Amino acid sequence: MTLGINSGAYVAEIVRSGLMSVDPGQMEAGRSLGLNYSSVMRSVIIPQAFKNILPALGNEFITLFKDTSLITIIGGKELVYAAQAVGAKTYAVMFPYVGIAVIYLLLVMLLTYLQSKLERRLRADER
Repeated sequence: MTLGINSGAYVAEIVRSGLMSVDPGQMEAGRSLGLNYSSVMRSVIIPQAFKNILPALGNEFITLFKDTSLITIIGGKELVYAAQAVGAKTYAVMFPYVGIAVIYLLLVMLLTYLQSKLERRLRADER
């Protein structure tokens, strides 16, 4: 719950700053064409803001994923907790932790790759 509240605050700020980064003239142009506020936001502002929001939002998602390992300090059952249990039973503490590090590394690399691929695709639409 703590990570959700913390990440929610960051995501709200990311979305707010992304919406504020769109030129105010875009809203004026949409309104001058006769569109109402929600139509301008849905059709004009949000698609432009999404391209600005995506990198920071992807980074926040990856950071949240990495921060989930901190849950074990609070007492949640997670990968590190499972590694501690394996280490307690087998007395081989290092191997489970190396395995977890590799899992986190691979997942973060995959998420980073997917984020960059999506950013490139959105950038290609601008051309």
